[in-house]
Amino acid sequence: MPERTPGQARKRKRDHGRNGPDDEGPENTDTGISSGLAPNGGMSRRMKDASRGNRASDVPLSKSSLGESRLASGAKMQRDRGSPAQAGHSEPQRQGQLSAKARALLPIRRALPIWKHQAEIRRHLRERDILLLVGETGSGKSTQVPQFLVNESWCRPCKARVRTKGNAEDVSVGGCIAITEPRRVAAVSLARRVAAEMGTPLGSASPASQVGYSVRFDNSTSPSTRIKFLTEGMLLQEMLRDPWLRQYSAVIVDEVHERGVNVDLVAGFVRIMVTGDKEGRGGVPLKVVIMSATADVDQLKEFYEAGFSSQAAAIDGNLKEGHSISQEAGKGGDDDGYGSPWSGISSEHGDAPIDGPLDEASNGSTQPSNPVGHVATCCIEGRQYPVTAIHTPEPVHDFVDAALRTVFQIHYGEPMPGDILVFLTGQDDIEALEKLIIEYAAGMGPEVPKVLVLPLFAALPQHAQQRVFQPSPHPNMRKIILATNIAETSVTVSGVRFVVDCGKAKIKQFRTRLGLDSLLIKPISKSSAMQRRGRAGREAPGKCYHLYTEAEYHKLEPSTVPEILRCDVTHAVLTMRARGVDDIMSFPFLDSPPRESLEKALLQLLSLGALTESGTISDLGQQMARFPLTPALARVLLAASAPEVDCLLEVIDIISCLSVENVFPNLIDEDKKEEADVARKELLRREGDHLTLLNTVRKYSSENTDRRKWADQHFVSHRAMQAVMDVRKQLRVQCHHQKLIPPPSELATPPDTSPERAGAILKCFLTAFATNTARLCPDGSYKTIIGNQRVSIHPASGLFGRKLEAIMYHEYVFTNRSYARGVSAVQMDWIEEAL
Repeated sequence: MPERTPGQARKRKRDHGRNGPDDEGPENTDTGISSGLAPNGGMSRRMKDASRGNRASDVPLSKSSLGESRLASGAKMQRDRGSPAQAGHSEPQRQGQLSAKARALLPIRRALPIWKHQAEIRRHLRERDILLLVGETGSGKSTQVPQFLVNESWCRPCKARVRTKGNAEDVSVGGCIAITEPRRVAAVSLARRVAAEMGTPLGSASPASQVGYSVRFDNSTSPSTRIKFLTEGMLLQEMLRDPWLRQYSAVIVDEVHERGVNVDLVAGFVRIMVTGDKEGRGGVPLKVVIMSATADVDQLKEFYEAGFSSQAAAIDGNLKEGHSISQEAGKGGDDDGYGSPWSGISSEHGDAPIDGPLDEASNGSTQPSNPVGHVATCCIEGRQYPVTAIHTPEPVHDFVDAALRTVFQIHYGEPMPGDILVFLTGQDDIEALEKLIIEYAAGMGPEVPKVLVLPLFAALPQHAQQRVFQPSPHPNMRKIILATNIAETSVTVSGVRFVVDCGKAKIKQFRTRLGLDSLLIKPISKSSAMQRRGRAGREAPGKCYHLYTEAEYHKLEPSTVPEILRCDVTHAVLTMRARGVDDIMSFPFLDSPPRESLEKALLQLLSLGALTESGTISDLGQQMARFPLTPALARVLLAASAPEVDCLLEVIDIISCLSVENVFPNLIDEDKKEEADVARKELLRREGDHLTLLNTVRKYSSENTDRRKWADQHFVSHRAMQAVMDVRKQLRVQCHHQKLIPPPSELATPPDTSPERAGAILKCFLTAFATNTARLCPDGSYKTIIGNQRVSIHPASGLFGRKLEAIMYHEYVFTNRSYARGVSAVQMDWIEEAL
């Protein structure tokens, strides 16, 4: 194949200029405001008057659910409830049903704005290795681009000669397309849609499946998978096993404008692979598509053009001296020759990547010789359907109450069909509004269509998340989806015609000097507002009700601050070190994090034992990087696996709870709070919250009759506990794969947690959280051991109000004051030993 022949090497110069964020104004903005948003007592009367023309419906409010997940061959296989591949049908019948569904979806695909750009996209990637694809929400980027490319000649597997440990061998390179998504719900739902459009079973449902997905704690692929949707974190995990991604012919990075930490890492690593000498891929190029609805094209183009001009100098610093990623055999490291001496953060080059000409690339490029550049761009114009934007005339003080009134204004006043998507800030707001809507809907007359309320947030179990994509059980029932910004991009919820945008989101800000995470509710950016608005125009003309004034909209920041500039980068640094990055400061970041943040992360990894004194990654660090956990939790897991401790199963249970949100939901009603305190008393452990979580998991898992009833009786979130059991099952499988425990089927029930065993468990947590400790002061307050900062035990903790010698906490957050969350009682001599 001519596309795979080595291209001519060229000297290149590097460009420096970068444009700022795109300050794009609102579109389809309607200054008129529906009177239903005004807070007055006449709203209910207007709603009932508007509803008289709607058909009556006696359909009871019900909630559909997907099948329970299960383990099959060490990987969880999710049943596809809507799949024709069900028991009782022969293989030809199932394939015929799949093909018929694909043919029915073809006219919908052809109507997408991106369809007419199909030939242009293919041509660009035949000529170049990188394509920047910008298209408005609803243009069809996420589902159609991988299908355009999957049958290209360069997307077939081929044999290539690769040198491994000094020996040359023939390996298979390519054949699959990876599409990264910011969130697991997007990856799973898009995989389902593309599988339906291609007429193939999904994931592990069949060995012949061509479309699969891989998300945290769930992998559903087959040997025949050609298109694979996965989160950025999972792609980074795959890079640890295969630094050159030899399985893939192309990597599509979707929703790059969200700028999460993992997006920035993936963008940097693929730049190295595309612009380098491709030795690890045997000269076979990796095609890269960067997709977004609101990204700054000029910044991205200059970022990748700079990679071609510097030939990966942003990592090695100086190829001739052999720093950073070593591609010579015999220097140690992993099987692909990625280990090398490390110098920490480059003090020589500072924050800037290195300029200047480099050695010529030896092979494997399909770049054109014309001077127009190495990066192609393609813009998809036109949203599929128009969306009318409606703002409030006055500022809204309580957006949950305003959202409630707006939802029923829409429900009473707008015709069916047309589902409603409400954007809120977090799980607490969603559960509060869910309860209010259900209570209000229960009092509606029979002439008003019923509603089906469905939550959507990250902590939900996967099968609960997928419920929002199922059709309503009755055509005259309106779905109301209450979501966080998880539904802001990529996710298409069929039937949504109306969006209610609260204009707020929870933003995490990490204070490097204090080691403090601040989780505050802040206004969203203009780009996020446009993304939310676009959810209403995916399938038909829609309306978006912004619960803020038009003047407030114009005051919003143009784009969200990249996460890497405002969060703890310890996990990112560990990923880079495990991947073989030498000089962290010269890594090609889209936006380089502050030097102070990187230094703090390196010191933290050193204290965890993930790095050696010389700065190279340790064997312990390599093990930690293989877990889809934060470095601290991975370190606790490995500490608990030591033979002298042997409490790994208990630690897995606790970490499973810490990996989801709100096992014990917050209650607003004072009477309910008192009732909950009594009901939860049998779960509480005097050692603190970590052992309380362990006790809760033990009792929930041992309940063999009705777990939902047990959870309701003890005021425990059944929803959260389902997610806990899922994470627990997958962590046990992963620990078995790393030979830390026997197969899950052979595991015995751990003994009861005695005080001595409880102390051993807490000491395991102190190996990673010794810096997250505070001592009791004479005035009754707590001050942190490191930093001497005043901190209070969070009111949700079982230790709230108690005076203890010292405490260890999982999180140090700031809301209206500095709080320690996830608190356990420890002894000062334990802390001294751990430090």
